[in-house]
Parts: sequence; structure tokens; C-alpha cells
Amino acid sequence: MIHRHSPGSTRRPTLGADRGFDVASFVADLRQACVTPHVAQKRRHSAIDRRTTRHPGYAVSLKHRKRIEETFGWAKTTGGMAQTMLRGIERVRARFIMTMATGNLARLPKLLPA
Repeated sequence: MIHRHSPGSTRRPTLGADRGFDVASFVADLRQACVTPHVAQKRRHSAIDRRTTRHPGYAVSLKHRKRIEETFGWAKTTGGMAQTMLRGIERVRARFIMTMATGNLARLPKLLPA
């Protein structure tokens, strides 16, 4: 999936990941595949250097990743998706879609202008 680039695109694709992926081998593999790593940095020793973190797109990417993580966290805690009682891919898929739709409806009043 990482290696699928849109044909004719001049922009380098980016890949966002959490701190667990901030290791030199993973970052080097991404750079070799011409993918910009937008990996959250470890506190002490990071494999991500200034050539990536100095760009405003890096900060934007981390904000988007956090928003996505919050959505899945809500689905697991409040939405009851941490351990589903359903069996079968279709039933779990339907439950997941309903949970995410409910989450969107819960967020809607905050997104609409007052």
C-alpha cells in the first residue's frame, strides 16, 4: 500500500505513524521507497531529523493523526467496540459503521456554527 503512488503525481506521498515506528530501519525503508515519514518523534533519540520536522506539513500531519486516533478511541470506549459480542465479519462491520455514524452525529453540534 505504501508503494502505490498516483501516476503522474509530482508530490511525494507521506506516511503518518505513532512513536513506536520511530526506528531508524523503518524510516530508512520509507525514505528508500520515496515516502516522507511523518512519524511522531520519540522523546530522546529520534530517527526523524530536521529535514522532515521543519516543514509545516509535518505538524499538520500529526494533528490529523491525533484526530483520527481520538475517533477510534471513542469507538472503543464509549461506542463499545473494544470487545464486541458479535460474530462474523458482516455483523461486526455493520456494528462498526453504526458506531462511527453515531460518533459523527455526536460531533455534529460542535462542528455546526452556533
